[in-house]
Amino acid sequence: MPTDHTSHDRAQVAGLLLAAGGGRRLGGRPKALLAHRGRPLVEHAVRALREGGCEPVHIVLGAAAEAVRAKAELPGCTLVDNPDWAEGMGSSLRAGLASLADTRAGAGVGVGAALVMLVDQPGIGAAAVARVAAAYDGPSCLAAAVYDGRRGHPALFGAERWAEVAASAVGDRGARAYLKEHQPEVTLVDCSDIARPDDIDTPEDLKRLE
Repeated sequence: MPTDHTSHDRAQVAGLLLAAGGGRRLGGRPKALLAHRGRPLVEHAVRALREGGCEPVHIVLGAAAEAVRAKAELPGCTLVDNPDWAEGMGSSLRAGLASLADTRAGAGVGVGAALVMLVDQPGIGAAAVARVAAAYDGPSCLAAAVYDGRRGHPALFGAERWAEVAASAVGDRGARAYLKEHQPEVTLVDCSDIARPDDIDTPEDLKRLE
């Protein structure tokens, strides 16, 4: 008799938050600590991951890592230091996937996929996280949110893909090249109706914060 793995599979999706950026175009203000609704952006992103069904949650820190640890309330999260954060998003993705792989090996069972979010996209909340996480159908899964036809975050990578994704993650491209190369295998999840993928990159973008 076929087994219904739905709830089990959802529980296997870990959240991976990339929060190492130094905010160069913001005058060196680390993005993780930008204030949004009275709290640091990193806390809002963690809440979105957890409320969207992701567990465990790993956070990659880089710029001002100690300040983030001191000022942000991140109970239960695994904090991963990326000393090479200035090289770009690719180094943070590699560090985060390595941390999840270690957790997976140590637990003996581990997670089946990593759902990747960026800390500087406050318009992406739990609803989009849950919708992309629901696309998980096994450890070789690839899925990504799309907004008006353009691929964005969150993006989901089955555990069998992690080594290849990490190998392709260079500079500031993250997994963009890998997703493009494997485009026919990517499940596209339209999130245009429930989220906004705008980045906080420049002083003008700060108006998106509340």
